[in-house]
Amino acid sequence: MAGLIGRKLGMTQIPTKDGSMIPVTVIEAGPCTVIQGKTLERDGYTAIKVGYGEVEAKKLNKPQLGELRKALGEREKYPALVIKEFRVDDVSKFQVGQEIKIVDLFNEGERIDVTGISKGKGFQGVIKRWGFSGGPKSHGSKFHNRPGSIGQHTEPARVYKGKKLPGHDGLKRITVKNLEIVKIIPDKNVVLVKGAVPGPRGGIIILRKAKEKEQ
Repeated sequence: MAGLIGRKLGMTQIPTKDGSMIPVTVIEAGPCTVIQGKTLERDGYTAIKVGYGEVEAKKLNKPQLGELRKALGEREKYPALVIKEFRVDDVSKFQVGQEIKIVDLFNEGERIDVTGISKGKGFQGVIKRWGFSGGPKSHGSKFHNRPGSIGQHTEPARVYKGKKLPGHDGLKRITVKNLEIVKIIPDKNVVLVKGAVPGPRGGIIILRKAKEKEQ
């Protein structure tokens, strides 16, 4: 199932026929260039490797440059800002050097799964990170924003793995499922998706057809 790499441009809202407003995320989806096709006989699985976003050839390392030159020939810039594999059922439908655009894979009204990296929030306490209530805020209390008891004493004499404690928050890979494509603007490679998707403005986004259909 092929997908597209894109970039989150921001959020806005668009009107509906009944006059209400729909919140949408604006995503620049593709175009992506096919760099390599993987076959069952040679690689053990079927997939295509695609690249998104232009990078100057002089900024690529030798292994990357060699692979891209072999696939796309000599160029000043290559689609190598993000390179990703997508599983497909039939590799023969895609040719090396082929450009894949949003209209080639998706239609308005279709449901998709969107993957991105959430915003990093740095080191956070248990209240912001896990939603703990904290302790009394009055004078005399020495609890306030502390996590409280984190385990027993003699047995097991350690803190259990997975215990919710302060630490780095955000910057995680998150997939939001079954988002509706409200509108596609083909000439700008832009798609409007209903609702919010993970990550900041300018963050890299992966779009795939929805695996689990909404009930």
